[in-house]
Amino acid sequence: MLLSLIQVTRSSMPEFEEYIQEIRELWDSYWLTNMGVKHKELEKRLLDYLEDKNISLFTNGHLALESIIVALKLTGEVITTPFTFVSTTNAIFRNGLTPIFCDINSEDYTIDVTKIEKLITEKTSAIIPVHVYGNVCNVKEIDKIAKKYNLKVIYDAAHTFGVKVNGVGIGTFGDASMFSFHATKVFNTIEGGAVTFKDELLKDVLEGLKNFGLNGPESVKSVAGNAKMNEFQAAMGICNLRHVDNEINKRKLVVEKYNSRLRNVNGIKICKPQDGVKSNYGYYPVVFDDYKYNRDEILEKLESEGIIARKYFYPLTNSFECYKDKFQVNTTPVAKYISERVLTLPLYADLSLEDVDRICDVILN
Repeated sequence: MLLSLIQVTRSSMPEFEEYIQEIRELWDSYWLTNMGVKHKELEKRLLDYLEDKNISLFTNGHLALESIIVALKLTGEVITTPFTFVSTTNAIFRNGLTPIFCDINSEDYTIDVTKIEKLITEKTSAIIPVHVYGNVCNVKEIDKIAKKYNLKVIYDAAHTFGVKVNGVGIGTFGDASMFSFHATKVFNTIEGGAVTFKDELLKDVLEGLKNFGLNGPESVKSVAGNAKMNEFQAAMGICNLRHVDNEINKRKLVVEKYNSRLRNVNGIKICKPQDGVKSNYGYYPVVFDDYKYNRDEILEKLESEGIIARKYFYPLTNSFECYKDKFQVNTTPVAKYISERVLTLPLYADLSLEDVDRICDVILN
C-alpha cells in the first residue's frame, strides 16, 4: 500500500467559506492595502490576544525586524545567536551592524546568558536573543544585563506566538519583539509579521518605516521602504486567530504522542517543558546524540518512507556562504554541536496520531 506523504508542516487555514465571508466587503470598498479596515481590526484583536499595548503589522517578519532595528537607532555591534533562521542575522547585517555571536545553552537551545557579558564592548548597542522552537530565552537575566549596560533588547519571537511566561505575554519582554506570521507558523496571515514594543512613540516611526516614510499626502519624513500588510493577509489573520487556541491544543496532542514514544530512549534528546512557560507547541526538535543512527541517516530513512523532516537549524548562520571569512564558527561550539545533530519532526494541528506512530516507528526500528 502506498502511504501518503507526511510534510514537516502544514499551514493552518480556516474553512473556505469563512475566509470568503471575511474578504467579501473588500469588493465593496476596493480598499486592498494601506492600513484598511481589516488591518486595523487585526491589530486590535492581536493586542487583545497577546495582551500587549503596542503593535505594528508588517508584510513579513523579516521586514518587521529590520524596521524595529532602524526605529531603535541601533549602532555598532549587536549580540545575538547563530542558532536561528538566516533572517535574524541578515536583518542585523543589512542595517550596517555587526552581529556578535553568543553561544546557546544545551538545554533549550536559546542564548547562553552566562556568556553574554564577556561579549559586550563599547560598541555594543543591543542584544537580539532568539526564542527557539517555542522555548523562551532567560528573559529575567537578559533584562538584568541590558539594564546594567544600558542596552536595547529586541527578541526574535518568530517561534513563540501565543506563548506566556508566568502568565505574561511573550511580546511584553525587552524593548520590542518581532513575530513572524509566515504560512508555516502556529498563527499565519499567509505571509506577515508584527512588532510589539514598549515605547508608544515608536508607533509613528514604524508606520512611517513601512510606508515609504510618508507622514502626509505631500510629506515624506524619512527615507523608508514598503512593508505594509495588505487586507487579504489581515483577513486571513482574523480568521486564523479565531481558531488558533484550538490549533495549539491539537498540536499539544501530537507533541504528547511524540513524547510518549521518544522519551527515555538512549541517544535521543527531546526538549523538556520550561517552568512557568505556556507553550504553543510550534516545533518538535530531536537531537540524536550517540544514537544507533546519526541525524543524517535518520533523515534519509524518513525521506525514503515519505516523511519530510528538517535539519533546523543547520547550518549555523555564521557559516553561510554569504558570510564566508567574516565569522568564526568555532566561537559557538554548543550551537555547532546541536546544529549537526538536530532534526525537527513533522508537526501540525491535523497530523494524525497514527502518522506520529509511523514516524516514530521509522526512527526506533
